[in-house]
Amino acid sequence: MMKKLILPKFNDILSAAEKIDGRTVETPLLKAQHLSEKLSAEIYVKPECLQRVGAFKFRGAFNRLCRLTDVEKKRGVVAYSSGNHAQGVAASAKILGIKATIVMPEDSPRMKLQNTKDYGATVVTYNRETESREEIADKISKEQGCIVVPSFEDFYIISGQGTVGLEAIKQAQEKGVDLDLFMSPVGGGGLISGCSIAVKELSPRTSVYGVEPEGFNDVQRSIESGRIEKNPRMSGSICDAILTSHPEPMTYKIMSNNLSGVLTVSDQEVLIAMKYAWEKLKLVVEPGACVALAAVLHGKIDVSGKSVCLVLSGGNVDEETFIKALNS
Repeated sequence: MMKKLILPKFNDILSAAEKIDGRTVETPLLKAQHLSEKLSAEIYVKPECLQRVGAFKFRGAFNRLCRLTDVEKKRGVVAYSSGNHAQGVAASAKILGIKATIVMPEDSPRMKLQNTKDYGATVVTYNRETESREEIADKISKEQGCIVVPSFEDFYIISGQGTVGLEAIKQAQEKGVDLDLFMSPVGGGGLISGCSIAVKELSPRTSVYGVEPEGFNDVQRSIESGRIEKNPRMSGSICDAILTSHPEPMTYKIMSNNLSGVLTVSDQEVLIAMKYAWEKLKLVVEPGACVALAAVLHGKIDVSGKSVCLVLSGGNVDEETFIKALNS
């Protein structure tokens, strides 16, 4: 018998906002003037690359860890991530005095590996093509008695990530802007699931779109087929932060209910978007965090005459990849 899904609601996003208040950065909603003029639209960016640990992941991680009981905190936590969730959990654990072990792909960007270690976490690496990060984390959890903190399929993680959308809509309304489109990167779906709950509550007419890398469009295929689909491989794109095997039941259900569609972009289109963000927005954005901007820049969706919010979800990019983008 299938376990009944308990999905976050808008009040859970509000509760998360209270829990993380004072710990996170309320990132601004910035008008992308050049892009707005270029596309005859009102384009705004929500730069979570300016967030603590350089990515939105800190929001969900802190909301999850601060909900642990005192007994659970003493047991410690284990998480698995290609980097941004790793840093979010490690930084949150350091603040809360919790021991953290992070399972990371051996091909994770060096910056993300080092930053995670610098926050005091123990890092265990694995081969993402031949090993299962979930199985490794479960083994560590059983051996050490620590709590597993999933990267996206978790009530409090989703609620915490939803504060990005909560802030964006409120900031837009303060500017007198009625958003037509809200666009976000999609990996496992924690960010866009939480955001879509907030967006649909505060601005029901706003359409929510996700963006994935070409060849790793498991969410797009899952929504179109009506069942959870898997990616055939787990590496081969520069968008490491959003390469996941498949959506899980919670995020799949929320995304199926709330998303108007999912778009895809190529690695080359992402590199061009990264260069654009640096040149025109003066922001350093990592590949997986730049896919929504890439989709708009390359005409994957018609934004003419519309008000649009693009989430730039993180800025943890290796020097080599950034140089590649600047030379694209």
